Amino acid sequence: MSVNYKVGEMGERPWGTWEVLAIGSNYIVKRIIVNPHQKLSLQSHEFRSEHWVIVSGIGTVTLDEKITDMNQDKHIYIQKRQKHRMENKTDVPVVFIEVQTGDTLDENDIQRYEDEYGRI
Repeated sequence: MSVNYKVGEMGERPWGTWEVLAIGSNYIVKRIIVNPHQKLSLQSHEFRSEHWVIVSGIGTVTLDEKITDMNQDKHIYIQKRQKHRMENKTDVPVVFIEVQTGDTLDENDIQRYEDEYGRI
């Protein structure tokens, strides 16, 4: 497995922050906070799938062509190659847990289709 993270590692992005909570033989668990009125890139991954669990706030999730508002205790499974995005349309942060599974778990496995922050 290819991993370029360490447990406890944190990062900032234009949309919010992330922290690595756990790493296993084929998974990474992150806590992700999306600031009010911000959104992640519309993206997909070739080598990993993801599970998202909302722990606080209301996130607007895009999965391929479907857009759904999700609140606390809701979850979604994102298969390899599915386009997806988390957006926060509210005035309070959205916090979710992301579990990545696959053989390649690094930032090089991101295909961006839309990005508010010029990262395409």
